[in-house]
Amino acid sequence: MNTLNIRFLLLFCTICVIGCGTSSNDDVDHNLNTSYAGIPAPKIFDYPVIAQQFHDTSAFTQGLQYYKGILYESTGDYAASSLRKTDRKTGKVMEKHIMGSNDIFGEGITILHDTLYQLTWTNHIVYVYTLNNLATPFKTFNWPYEGWGITNNGKELIISDGSANLYFVTPTDFRVQNTVRVTDNRGIIPNINELEYVKGKIYANVFQTNDIIEIDPESGHVTGKITLNNLLTPEDIKYNTDVMNGIAYDSTTNTLLITGKRWPKLFELRLP
Repeated sequence: MNTLNIRFLLLFCTICVIGCGTSSNDDVDHNLNTSYAGIPAPKIFDYPVIAQQFHDTSAFTQGLQYYKGILYESTGDYAASSLRKTDRKTGKVMEKHIMGSNDIFGEGITILHDTLYQLTWTNHIVYVYTLNNLATPFKTFNWPYEGWGITNNGKELIISDGSANLYFVTPTDFRVQNTVRVTDNRGIIPNINELEYVKGKIYANVFQTNDIIEIDPESGHVTGKITLNNLLTPEDIKYNTDVMNGIAYDSTTNTLLITGKRWPKLFELRLP
């Protein structure tokens, strides 16, 4: 083979490799700083931490809800999975019910009309409690997907399953009425985890990150983002300290409450 043919062959192979390396639309969308489906880039928020309280480091936090002056928390880790009430200011656990087992793993919670809904991770079970009896669910529902985060808009339950999807569900029969996919200007965002409904928007933690994103519930578009790095000091971090996971909203003070799995602190952030 002569030199010209070799050069032509090398050029052809290079073009093929480049083409194969960019064959995934999702990969291209997330690596290029271009608009995705006309979605504007999210606003970057910087909410100040105005207070911090003690948080029980035995709590493998999966869900957090502040309701009528009480902080409700769902924890995971199979047999250690629990449902609890906590004094927000002191971090003292007021009431704790073990609901997990070697098979059952507790996940997100939400409260709608004095009824608490608790997801399980891979068991496809939703436990439903009255607030005056968190020891025993009075009802269960089947959920066909994994259970990660859950919140509500006052009428519907909103559930994440670890993908980019948010499911809008009727609380009386757990039927999915609508599904939206979470996207920003760079593409689809998977690993949507803990959820909280705040002033008409959905706030969601992206699993294994310190990012909380603000989502338009109608379109699924990300409208804002806050990155909460370095909330914990080196002294706070132990061998079993895990990722951020826990968002609650206090409407009376307009603050977000943030914690994580086995974190020693609960942080209070001022919203604008």
